[in-house]
Amino acid sequence: MHSDYSKSISDQKANILLIYTGGTIGMKQDPETLALVPFNFEEILAEVPELKKIVHTIDTHSFDPPVDSSDIEPSRWKEIADVIYQKYDNYDGFVILHGTDTMSYSASALGFMMENLEKPVIFTGSQLPVGMLRTDGKENLISAIEIAAARDTLGRAIVPEVCIYFGSQLFRGNRTTKDNAENFNAFRSPNYPPLAEAGIHIKYNQHYINYPSQWGRALHIKTSTCNRVAVMRLFPGITPEVVKGITGIPGLRALVLETYGSGNATTRRWFLDILEEAVQNGLIILNVSQCPAGKVDMEAYATGIQLKEMGVISGHDSTLEAAVTKLFFLLGHQSENNTIKELLNKNLKGEISIN
Repeated sequence: MHSDYSKSISDQKANILLIYTGGTIGMKQDPETLALVPFNFEEILAEVPELKKIVHTIDTHSFDPPVDSSDIEPSRWKEIADVIYQKYDNYDGFVILHGTDTMSYSASALGFMMENLEKPVIFTGSQLPVGMLRTDGKENLISAIEIAAARDTLGRAIVPEVCIYFGSQLFRGNRTTKDNAENFNAFRSPNYPPLAEAGIHIKYNQHYINYPSQWGRALHIKTSTCNRVAVMRLFPGITPEVVKGITGIPGLRALVLETYGSGNATTRRWFLDILEEAVQNGLIILNVSQCPAGKVDMEAYATGIQLKEMGVISGHDSTLEAAVTKLFFLLGHQSENNTIKELLNKNLKGEISIN
């Protein structure tokens, strides 16, 4: 058993790979134009000299060119997963530097893509460039490295998961959402507790961390995805034309329906008829709540019961990011709708609170 309170047994020297995909953390201000420009990430020690005090061996791998997180696509998730897979035996942990805007999508996707993961994969970044005086990037980076290096007395990773470290807290990646564009605490995990909290020491909340049922298995990655998915957020006054337009998109395989409260929707007959026809025509509809905290319960109210009876699937307490990437992943590996629906109702990587 790991201790909840640990100075992290990273006094053992570890090999850590920093994977720089892009984002604010890798920017610095041009002294003449004052514009933010990417720096050569192989020169990270010059930008963050504090890293020289870390006992671990740190290597870097950079996307060339770096990618703004607003431009991240599934092909980039595959690229990250491929790098980790190729380098897996050479490193004890991985830190992925990524822009904050889509970090939750990337961390969720990587979690689904990796099987038998036994080493930390920690996403982090910053709200201010690492070269700026008040940057949050240095603390985020240094603590992420410490967590990626942390092992128990048997040499096993303390956090063998895909996570996001930001603003002194470590979260399971597929439980996170970015909820603040200005504060240093940019991310939250509304339906699952932090896996670790960094103060004077790093406190690991071991009973919330997923550990392998059996250690020593080889890492496998499954990187096929299918993005024939749409998201429809309900709002008062939504029209039949909007609902028909989205559900009738040619080639669409799945729809994430953002409903009210605990999974409720309008009871207007035209709305229910459109959804029912779409389901009958093979569209998978996954119901997630617009509320960040809480869960979908399609048996609590009459509207939810009607959705369930027509074949809409509950997203339980999933984030939107996890719902979208889970569908991408399942559609990329499964052809049968019934199989996909069964897997949507299962907790694959700790993304929903259901056994």
